[in-house]
Amino acid sequence: MVHMQKELLATDHFQIVLPHALSTNERQLVTLFYQPLIGAKAMTLYLTLWAEGEDTSEGMTHYYLMNVLDLSIRDILEARVALEAIGLLQTWRKDSAEQREFIYELCRPLDPASFFTDPLLSMFLFSKIGEQAYRKLRARFCKPVNKEGFAEVTRVFTDVYKPVNKKMPQDMLEERVTSEGYPFYYEQFDFELLKAGLSEQMVPGSALTVEIREVIAKLAFMYHLTPLDMQKIVLVALDEQLKLTEERLKRVAADYYKLTISKEPPKLARVFEQKEQIPNEAARTREQDLLHYLETTPPIQVLRDINGGKEPVQSSVQMAEQLILTHGMPIGVVNVLLEYVMLTTDMRLPTKYVEKIADHWMRKNLKTAKEAMDLARQERDKYAKWKQENETKPATVKKQNYKKGGRDEQVPDWFYKKNEPVQSKPAAAVDFEAERQKILEKLGQDGQVN
Repeated sequence: MVHMQKELLATDHFQIVLPHALSTNERQLVTLFYQPLIGAKAMTLYLTLWAEGEDTSEGMTHYYLMNVLDLSIRDILEARVALEAIGLLQTWRKDSAEQREFIYELCRPLDPASFFTDPLLSMFLFSKIGEQAYRKLRARFCKPVNKEGFAEVTRVFTDVYKPVNKKMPQDMLEERVTSEGYPFYYEQFDFELLKAGLSEQMVPGSALTVEIREVIAKLAFMYHLTPLDMQKIVLVALDEQLKLTEERLKRVAADYYKLTISKEPPKLARVFEQKEQIPNEAARTREQDLLHYLETTPPIQVLRDINGGKEPVQSSVQMAEQLILTHGMPIGVVNVLLEYVMLTTDMRLPTKYVEKIADHWMRKNLKTAKEAMDLARQERDKYAKWKQENETKPATVKKQNYKKGGRDEQVPDWFYKKNEPVQSKPAAAVDFEAERQKILEKLGQDGQVN
């Protein structure tokens, strides 16, 4: 994932499409089968889109999702990508001069039988929840039917129907199979190299059907096997009639993996999690912690934290939303603006003062919290003059939090107190007692009142 931060913005609009009603049973499947694979954030996004899609077809912004889910825009993007990869969401995008729009179409989860027969999904779930929970889940949703002694006599489509128009275009007659459930491009596997080491006498071409080729590609992907490895697996998996079945391929591939690679089941990791380069907590400076927080936190939460956990007034929230939704300012830049103004105006947000700085920052085309913080330090004298012009009684400007340089004391105290619980202690009672003791000491008494 390259430049993920540019792929989705809080101001981007989206609409939800539910092409069919989703049932309570499917909600269970998503919760029990898919949640261990995609994680809680992606699960919450799916259920939120589901609920919103049932009630309205109106467009919304991703800023709304940020506030509802209490997630950063990057978290929402990563959750969306996880849903797309697993086959629960399809996304379309349209770019225009005014704005960028998305369509999110929710997809049905696979039925239990299809899920457990899919080599990738079943093994992915097995590696996440363990053997005991896996067997219990499969027994709950896949009750086997005893078919011993029965032979399948189901007719296929071509046994019953024949084409009337034999001049059908060639492209409509070509074999075309797509993977059900989630996008998987099995053509990326080198089947030519696989077949190069398998003679027609050993493995007939008829054994490598479209379905079998897809299973081979998925097994190679999951176990990280080469076409040469898969040659050995195919030869062992052939039955007496020189045919390949999905069950035999899966069993032989699992045995081969245990013997040659590892006894632990394979695990899948997200690409963007591997490539993301964020310094660990020990290596990050205090200012980097603050910048990361300002870039990834909704402005309403920043206002709460600066206010010591108290809910901000609606006018402050609306001001932040207007800067983001109407003027298109990045969230990190808006957060720095809110923090800077509040720390330099005795915890107030004068509208004209905020708008004047916002206009300056938009003209500078600031994109990140760091750019905004650096500019605030460089222009602090100019902004102090603007503040004095805006106020009838100029207040002392607090410069200590935004001075030049990069020392740790630039990080405000409220940032490290934002997770502390809000305490409602009877401060007045404590003060009265302290004053009482002072008076008693002055009078030379021992603290007892007659």
